[in-house]
Amino acid sequence: MMIIKDKYLNNNKGIALITVILIIVILVAVVIELNRSSRTDIYDAANLSDGIKLTYIAKSGFYGATALLNKAQLNYNSLRDDWANMETISLQSNTLFPEGYFIAKVEDEAGKIPLNKLVNGEEDNKEIREMLTRLLSLPEFGLSEGKVDEILDSIKDWIDANENTTGYGAESSYYSSLDSPYRAKNAPLDCIEELLMVKGITKEIFYGTKDKPSLAQYVTTDSEGLVNINTAPKIILRSLNNRINPDLADRLDEFRMKEGNELSAIQWYKQVPGMEDITINQQLITVKSNYFKITSIGKMNNMSRTITGIVLRENKKSVKILKWRQD
Repeated sequence: MMIIKDKYLNNNKGIALITVILIIVILVAVVIELNRSSRTDIYDAANLSDGIKLTYIAKSGFYGATALLNKAQLNYNSLRDDWANMETISLQSNTLFPEGYFIAKVEDEAGKIPLNKLVNGEEDNKEIREMLTRLLSLPEFGLSEGKVDEILDSIKDWIDANENTTGYGAESSYYSSLDSPYRAKNAPLDCIEELLMVKGITKEIFYGTKDKPSLAQYVTTDSEGLVNINTAPKIILRSLNNRINPDLADRLDEFRMKEGNELSAIQWYKQVPGMEDITINQQLITVKSNYFKITSIGKMNNMSRTITGIVLRENKKSVKILKWRQD
């Protein structure tokens, strides 16, 4: 009997040891999970805090840009204005915050070609069509004549109110046959990104590549329909007349950037050597701007947050936000 009892006790001791080990294993697992969960909560809280800081840093850059637009003169605008040189304020912004800084940029939407003006009722706007044709036909884009026609016909069909296909364009019958079908909008573009839905416009054309420019940088859906020759990029200046070559565009840019040169009248370009006998359609150009695109990037600890908006300067004391996006 004593031998049997000793075996029974030894068996109980073994079971107890196994039970203790299992309990320890469970406790260790629980502690590890609690530690992981706590660390995750701490990191999430820190990320939330950093995200809030980044948002307000980016907003500071955005509203700083609107303040400069408020200060700009109303009779004409140029790249010599303070709003066009946000780099200086961006460089100083690291002194405004305990940590982080912003990089802000203002673009004049009137310096771009107004896409929604391509259609006048049901017909092409001939002048805008010719300007877009000259732009897309520049060697920098590397597009064939047929590809240019396809893009412009397709943009017209996307904007106009009917379902009649124009030339190489496309209406709902084409878009409905795609793997992910949709219909032609048949209304003005609300944002430039809509172009990615239009036949013929690839991501490479829209965003550009290392060797080719981005179409999105040179067209707009937000302007009064005239191109500001004081602020238009040089590639846009070349699209205003087929006789304006890269050399003349450089001269125009040098003239408008030189302090003291008067830019309040649209005929100033006639003072530029080589431009004396070249006439730009006065129905297409202006020297005033009211629509601007502001991009502000808040940066901190290898993180960033971007705020982009389109604003309308209604008068000397009012800048109205029309569109706002936070990435």
